[in-house]
Amino acid sequence: MKKILLVFTLLFALISVVACGETTTEATTSATTEVTTEEPLRVGMDLRYPPFETIDLDSNPEGISVDVALAFGEFLGREVEIVNTDFAAIIPALNSGEIDIAIASMSITEEREQSVDFTDPYFYFKIISLLNKDFADSNSLNEDSTIEDLLALEDVNYVGLASQVSVSIPESYGKSVIESTDLSTAIESVAQGTADVLLMSANPVVNGYKANPSTTIVLWDAFVASPIGMAVAEGNSELLAQANAFIDTFNEVGGLYEALAEDWDSVLLESLGRYGLEFYINE
Repeated sequence: MKKILLVFTLLFALISVVACGETTTEATTSATTEVTTEEPLRVGMDLRYPPFETIDLDSNPEGISVDVALAFGEFLGREVEIVNTDFAAIIPALNSGEIDIAIASMSITEEREQSVDFTDPYFYFKIISLLNKDFADSNSLNEDSTIEDLLALEDVNYVGLASQVSVSIPESYGKSVIESTDLSTAIESVAQGTADVLLMSANPVVNGYKANPSTTIVLWDAFVASPIGMAVAEGNSELLAQANAFIDTFNEVGGLYEALAEDWDSVLLESLGRYGLEFYINE
């Protein structure tokens, strides 16, 4: 009888070990699956710059860059988390791992390339000119004139903001520039005629014209077409390659450029008064 009990005891112990082993295997497999599930793609941008990066009436991210980010997530098969980040903090956030990629209307510059890796350009932001209308009329300049026409003139009063392209670009052509303390003052000086030319990106130039339509004009030919790229932390070659493969699809029939134009051309035409998305696509 004792032998029979011993056999049953050993058999029960063996069954328990097998059962416990199966339970452990299932738990380990489940945990592994959870760990390997891809996290949302964290996309950094500063949501203060409509129509590219902004928020809607319910404080949800909205804009052209937001649509690009969501399309990239769809391209990768990953959810997207928009991380609202002050523009000056985007590169540190990339390098600290707080965000995975920046899709933030960021110009590709040599200085920034020392800290992050950029994709190929997918937009170009132009530096155009706000001109005093009397100055333009007296020199036969209009909105279709060229920068060569403007640069050929002598004794032109340029105004710009310290440490910005509105100063550095004219100076690179040997022009003297009056430095202003802020944008509104610079625009006012052109409108009042105490300065002749202000170089800036499209939005501030067009807004300056809209505020002063009788005393200013916009010269649309660009001094610079600044390339805009997505940025990843240095060495993140996998995500960089995926982003470049995504950008390569933009120009395809039915690609992202077409979709963005359909959704945003009317907004851009209203804000610029002349161009839609093609203003930012073409170099």
